[in-house]
Amino acid sequence: MANDLDAVVVGGAGVDTNVYLYGDEVDWSVESNFSHNVDYVGQAGGYASRLFAQLGKQTAYVGPIGADHNGRFVRDTLARDGIDLTGCFVDAGGTNRSINIMYRDGRRKNFYDGRGSMAIQPDLELCRRVLSRARLAHFSIVNWARHLLAIARELGVVVAVDLQDVVTADDPYRRDFVAGADIVLFSCVNHDDPTPMIDAYRRLNPGMICVVGMGARGAALGTAEGVRRFDPVEHDKPVVDTNGAGDSLAVGFLASYVLDGYPVADAVLRGQLLARHTCTLVATSDGFLTRRELDDRFAALRAGGR
Repeated sequence: MANDLDAVVVGGAGVDTNVYLYGDEVDWSVESNFSHNVDYVGQAGGYASRLFAQLGKQTAYVGPIGADHNGRFVRDTLARDGIDLTGCFVDAGGTNRSINIMYRDGRRKNFYDGRGSMAIQPDLELCRRVLSRARLAHFSIVNWARHLLAIARELGVVVAVDLQDVVTADDPYRRDFVAGADIVLFSCVNHDDPTPMIDAYRRLNPGMICVVGMGARGAALGTAEGVRRFDPVEHDKPVVDTNGAGDSLAVGFLASYVLDGYPVADAVLRGQLLARHTCTLVATSDGFLTRRELDDRFAALRAGGR
């Protein structure tokens, strides 16, 4: 079974509850607000696993899921997508949850409950067996996942890490993730200019590639050649929900660059196309672009001179 997997997603999958406001803001002057509330499989591990699978990649998920109703929902959804769950283990504290307060323009405020993520000790030999079958390991930064970084490096697997919405490059929690990565991806929502963050990370790990999501401002790429900015890509539908956009940028880039051999700049554009489409999907991790659909959109973008 060696190398029968394209990607192993290492991180937390769980259930997201999106709370869509009918007004522009929460009315804190009253006890009750009317809203539209939807549950679905999400979070970094859930989104990334489903995105890789939708792009036709042989995918495995390594991470905890609770032995509860939400856990069955997550397991059934991932299994239906053909995702290998050999490396799935039980979180005694239950399945990860997130509440996303959603604004009418697609912005969100996220409230994350990672359950036992800080204390879980994964079965390292089980995880090694799964990682040994893959070309790429895509990590989210749940605490237990750091124990698998050295194993992935030892096995020669390409290691990508989603650092999420970073605030400072000096954050000690993320330091070993940065040091152990071949590629890091992060959101620039807390920064006007990604260059200082890219420079700081590449001083810590000079051979690393940085891919930065900047929302409506586009994206950025940091390599040994410097920092390159990318304009946002267009879509005929509006942005309605930004959940999963960062995961889509990451998976689109990684599938294209690491697994399919696209040049690094083209891979960023393909990640942007995947992310922009995801922003048109309301409260779901269904409906992602397929490989053929992504190829068609990339060809159209190239034909338009980008």
